Amino acid sequence: MKLLREILVYRRFILTVFTILIFLPLPLILQTKEAKCAYTLFVVATFWLTEVLPLSVTALLPGLTFPLFGIMETSKVASSYFKDFHLLLIGVICLATSIEKWNLHKRIALKMVMIVGMKPAWLTLGFMCSTAFLSMWLSNTSTAAMVMPIVEAVMQQIINAEALAEDTQMTYVSGSTNHGLEMDECVNGHETNEKKEETKSVPGHSNDAEKISSKIEVEQNSVTRSKYRTRENHMMCKLMCLCVTYSSTIGGLTTITGTSTNLIFTQEFNERYPNCQCINFGSWFMLSFPASIIVLFLTWIWLLWLFLGFNFKEMFDCSKTKTVKQKACADVIKQEYVKLGPIRYQEIITLTLFIVMVLLWFSRDPGFVPGWSVLFTKYSGFASDSSVALLVGLLFFLIPAKKLTKTTRTGEIVAFDYSPLITWKEFQSFMPWDIAILVGGGFALADGCQDSGLSGWIGNKLSPLKTLPVWLIILISSLLVTFLTEVASNAATITLLFPILAPLAETIEVNPLYILLPSTLCTSFAVLLPVANPSNAIVFSYGHLTVMDMVKAGLGIKIMGVAVVMLGMFTWIVPIFDLNSFPSWAMTNSTANP
Repeated sequence: MKLLREILVYRRFILTVFTILIFLPLPLILQTKEAKCAYTLFVVATFWLTEVLPLSVTALLPGLTFPLFGIMETSKVASSYFKDFHLLLIGVICLATSIEKWNLHKRIALKMVMIVGMKPAWLTLGFMCSTAFLSMWLSNTSTAAMVMPIVEAVMQQIINAEALAEDTQMTYVSGSTNHGLEMDECVNGHETNEKKEETKSVPGHSNDAEKISSKIEVEQNSVTRSKYRTRENHMMCKLMCLCVTYSSTIGGLTTITGTSTNLIFTQEFNERYPNCQCINFGSWFMLSFPASIIVLFLTWIWLLWLFLGFNFKEMFDCSKTKTVKQKACADVIKQEYVKLGPIRYQEIITLTLFIVMVLLWFSRDPGFVPGWSVLFTKYSGFASDSSVALLVGLLFFLIPAKKLTKTTRTGEIVAFDYSPLITWKEFQSFMPWDIAILVGGGFALADGCQDSGLSGWIGNKLSPLKTLPVWLIILISSLLVTFLTEVASNAATITLLFPILAPLAETIEVNPLYILLPSTLCTSFAVLLPVANPSNAIVFSYGHLTVMDMVKAGLGIKIMGVAVVMLGMFTWIVPIFDLNSFPSWAMTNSTANP
């Protein structure tokens, strides 16, 4: 037993050493560049899947092994760790920092919920829409972390308001004294005294009512075995928690900057197929926005049916009468919005820069009309989405937010400097350096697979798959990806599979986007377990959910997500990228790596 405990204590160290040794025959016996690169790939994949080392630390391994194995020079490996992606990420994080610093995200979320309404179904949809919209520009994690405290406050207000209403109603039915009514009745003192005497003439009645109320409460608590008064309260809490994490994930699909997997795919794809010039902010939005809307709507329907039951009559009831629950929701949302005060100068500037960034992204090269990039024909292809992100991102460090003052010896208050919208220290606290290194390691790994010839070798070995229908290959790869993300990080999953799926598409002479796009989108559907996604972990930590709740709900989301992505790949996405033909830019790459 003591030995077993020691093994458990040092399990990560033992697994690390074992992994390094078990794959060592590959470079020692075969001694080819492909084998040496495969050794690095297997070790990195095992470390990423098991997380025996931090993900970003594992991502540094190609920088060590590729020069030692003669696959790539140190300077070339080092250049792989910092790409166009990182400049885009820096600009986006500048925007996210300012949005969160000045509470613009909270104002957007609360305003959207106030517009949608307070009925349970519409309240859920309001939170889902606002969360999905914020997640298009902020990370899934920060979006969930921001929205969940608002959701929790709303739910607690609902539970407290219902409890108060139930107690008031029970007191009124039992005939016990209601001090709120006494104040209205004191206009006629004689009438009030008579009512008091009538109340006293039934001894013990009030105690019986309290016993009944207590019994009901005990029964309800025994059903939920928690702090909830009714089972419906508990189900509503579960529904609201899951709607936050799922909508933050779905919203991230919509833009290139919405989630790290989209950014990684875009960079990897543009590196491997530089002649394509077809993946940009506008084209990605056109392909993913319809899918996101459909998945969001289906998720709303699924969660409502699973936890509350889908009642069409109640949903579309146009009466203006509000229930206690709806009034409680309206009150807490309004109170939270009032706390923000009137919109401030800093919020207006942040919102303006946000709109400018989005417009510049869309108009750079929309495809159906010439974009502003044609103004730089002398340097065609030089300006990218990263250029836009950096331009707007730098403005956050330049534009004044407020004056800095000091008091002189004479007691006079004078301005001596100004503070910008964000400071470097604030930016550093938001910048996900671990993701930056992880993505850099993925780029280095992909470059190593390319230079060593491993990508071409994998493609040749997968050539028998050419006999399978294209739709079946897409379905298999999508399902493989979506279940692999439950045990590995999304970024690690897409980084590992890109060097495998791209050669596969080239070998079977199918447009690479046909396989790579659905695989990238399905990477985000890590919705089954609390540990599969940081946003899942955040909502799970509030204590309303069990693992089985997430598995039940997540399985439906996963199936619907893959189905919608498959639908898109054979309908509206086909004409956007002309997927039915094998493009010349892919032919060039496949002939370069036989």
